[in-house]
Amino acid sequence: MDGQIVKVKNKRGVRVIPGFGLSMGVTVAMLGVFVLIPLASVFIRAGQLSLREFVDVVTSRQVVSGYIVSFSCAFFAAVVNTVFGLLLAWVLVRYDFPGKMFMNGIIELPFALPTAVAGISLTYLYSDKGWLGAAFDKIGIEIAYTRVGITIAMIFVGIPFVVRTVQPVLEKLDRQYEEAAYMLGAGRGYTFLRVILPELFPAVLAGFGLAFARGIGEYGSVVFIAGNIPYETQIAPLLIMTKLEQYKYADATAIALVLLIISFVLMLLINSVQIYMQKFCKD
Repeated sequence: MDGQIVKVKNKRGVRVIPGFGLSMGVTVAMLGVFVLIPLASVFIRAGQLSLREFVDVVTSRQVVSGYIVSFSCAFFAAVVNTVFGLLLAWVLVRYDFPGKMFMNGIIELPFALPTAVAGISLTYLYSDKGWLGAAFDKIGIEIAYTRVGITIAMIFVGIPFVVRTVQPVLEKLDRQYEEAAYMLGAGRGYTFLRVILPELFPAVLAGFGLAFARGIGEYGSVVFIAGNIPYETQIAPLLIMTKLEQYKYADATAIALVLLIISFVLMLLINSVQIYMQKFCKD
């Protein structure tokens, strides 16, 4: 028996790991308690409103403006994070330089830093009296209390998602294909676009989706630098908090439900494209 591999099969003949029933039960229970039940409560609470009341809440001018600010800033932040996150991952994987370990560790700072601390720091830094904000203010560019500031805050909290998604894929990428392309006369740019990027694209797309989702739901690091100007810099999560402070719980859950549905649809589309690209690359 020593050295033999134990094969466990279920009733259908599919091999599974020992303890599959217990592990699956714990997984489903944890998923239900911490994900499905809270999400279901959003639907139940929003269902206390009539259809007309629900439509009136989620289509009011202020709420629609909040949607536009949140989604537009999150989209632009995710695009910037995708480009520079890919660049950062490339540098960390392909080059050795002094301070590489420090740079690799500081990438995860937005994960550990409280969002309120990040928001206050960014507000002070980019205000008209801050180190960077004062320099931009001299040339007539205002960052704090504008959508530009909101986008910068979302970039700050979203950059680790792209780097940590692309980095392991880039580390495992077989460099023989690159060498073969070089031997056949392909340039660096052509090799990157036709050989390397198709392999990285699913991971890049996943990082984009994670950064985009994080930006949509971000509150702590954005609320300070946004300035909360009605119809200008009010984000959707702030409107939810405002409704909660007014004890309008059904209205708050209605806004949250719209954000949930839109975010789910976007993530579904992104995952569908990712799966298609993975099959396309294999074929």
